[in-house]
Parts: sequence; C-alpha cells; structure tokens
Amino acid sequence: MIDTDMQNKKIHQGRNIKRFREMLGIKQEALAFEMGDDWNQKKISLLEQKETVESDILAQVAKILKVPAEAIENFDEEQAVNIISNTFTSNDTSTLNAINVQPTFNPLDKMVELYERMLEQQREMIEKLEKLIEKK
Repeated sequence: MIDTDMQNKKIHQGRNIKRFREMLGIKQEALAFEMGDDWNQKKISLLEQKETVESDILAQVAKILKVPAEAIENFDEEQAVNIISNTFTSNDTSTLNAINVQPTFNPLDKMVELYERMLEQQREMIEKLEKLIEKK
C-alpha cells in the first residue's frame, strides 16, 4: 500500500525532463536548438531546475524527446525505486512467484525499439546541425 506522503509528494517535472533527456543521450544545447531561437543551454538548465513546468513548454519538450507528456509529469524515481526494492530485494522468492508478471510485450523488443528511436533522433540532430553549419 502506498502511504499518503508518497501520494502527496510533488513530482519535480524539471528533473524528469533532465532524466529523460539524459536517457536519450541528448545534450542541453541540442534540446535548446530544437526548442527554438529564444532557447539556449542556460535556459534549458533553468527549466530542468523548475519543480513545475508550464504545460505548453512541457508538451513541446515531450514532443521533441518523443515521450508522452504524462511520463514527464508523473515519473517519480523514488517511488519506482521503492517498488522495485520492495519487490525484488526480498530473499523470499514466493513474492516473485506470487506476482507472476506476464508482460504483453517482449522487454527486449522494447529496448531495441528505444535504441532505434535514439539512433533516429541522433541522425535527425546531425542533419539539423549540418544544415546549421552550412548556413554559416
């Protein structure tokens, strides 16, 4: 059972933007470039320090990172770690047997899909940077 402190805990949306950006291997400068002309690395850094991010900016970042905005809004690392810790650190294997998780997808396929998406994003970034260099 989740205690009420965890339910009332504020999700730090800026930190979640940083987590997703880093997981995808995207630099702050690259994200700033994608966000538009009035964005720079320092502004992205400040955005990642904000506990709550404006919904229009959150939606724009989510679109660039190709993740659902809800993932950024709701991801709670501490809660995820607690769930994993409580589930898998027990010496009693009956906990694992009782769960009997039967995913409807192959986790390896999802990892490959994520990796391919990351490669595609990297290709797109390189193309955009090459076009930017050509303009100068």
